[in-house]
Amino acid sequence: SMAEGAGAGPRLAELLAAGRRLWEEVETGTEPSSGAPAVQDKVRQGLDALQRAAAMVAQLDLFSENEELEEIASADLKYLLLPALLGALTLKQVDLSRRLEHLESARAHFWRFLKLCRSYRLGSFHLPPAATSPPAEEDAGSPSPGGPAATQPSLVAMASSRQAKIERYKQKKELENRLASMRTFVESGQADEDQIREFYILQIQKWINTSLEEIESIDQEMVILRSRGTAKQPSAPPHGTSRQVRTPLKPFILTRDAAQAKVFGAGYPGLPTMTVDDWYEQRRRQGVVSGQSVPQRTPGIADEELQKQQQEKKEEEDDEEALQKARNWDDWKDTHPRGYGNRQNVG
Repeated sequence: SMAEGAGAGPRLAELLAAGRRLWEEVETGTEPSSGAPAVQDKVRQGLDALQRAAAMVAQLDLFSENEELEEIASADLKYLLLPALLGALTLKQVDLSRRLEHLESARAHFWRFLKLCRSYRLGSFHLPPAATSPPAEEDAGSPSPGGPAATQPSLVAMASSRQAKIERYKQKKELENRLASMRTFVESGQADEDQIREFYILQIQKWINTSLEEIESIDQEMVILRSRGTAKQPSAPPHGTSRQVRTPLKPFILTRDAAQAKVFGAGYPGLPTMTVDDWYEQRRRQGVVSGQSVPQRTPGIADEELQKQQQEKKEEEDDEEALQKARNWDDWKDTHPRGYGNRQNVG
């Protein structure tokens, strides 16, 4: 292949292999937090290796927009994955003050990968727009009340996109199983050129699915970050304050108390449950909810919600008493006509 001829071959292959191995270690790692220094070291090293490999690929002009897939040497196919891997590792960075920048950079990598795959006719998919546009200036003030609700996709569209997601998920699982069974075969050097080629093309297809999914979730996260940005501008805290170090929340079920946590936990094994107290405690440890910020909650809905919960709790506790009172009231109503005791408007 051209790369081998240029003398960059072994070096390039090593860089790709190293970057890829580091990505896999981060992805399947056992570290409890992706912010752990050991994990972030791997992210940095991986990005470094992959960026150097990408620079070589560009220098060697390995891929061109107007070339056919058949013209790519089988051994070079794996370098098509570079931008996708770069995108995946870029997302693993945890510096929250630069989150938007990382999202934009990762999105550009994934998009470049998809564009390249399109030009080689690998996979049939809609190429997403090249970049997300920041929200229009006129909405910068406050979101209009008709905003999100007005633009909600129709139920039919939602159902069909859900169907598409299920299909994609099935394909992905199928692909992963095929890749897993071929991998040892290819890596042990027993595969012939056709098999190697098929293996790399399957990998590319798997990464096409991943890239499409990632771009979709990047776009959603960017909308949230940008709207938070516009909402915060008037009173934005100076750079580097604790406002920016929010850890993204994983989905979980919020329960009122431990008993409820037990019940919910049984039904949704995939989702952790936590009580309101646990949640506050966790957020406090993360430095998001400070001791004083609790009383400053905006009155209104939250308070009503809380009162309602306390009321329900109280009712559960003195259920017997409440029941008795209700019965007494019923008896009283039976013996006293409606309006009894209401003497203000006696004519």
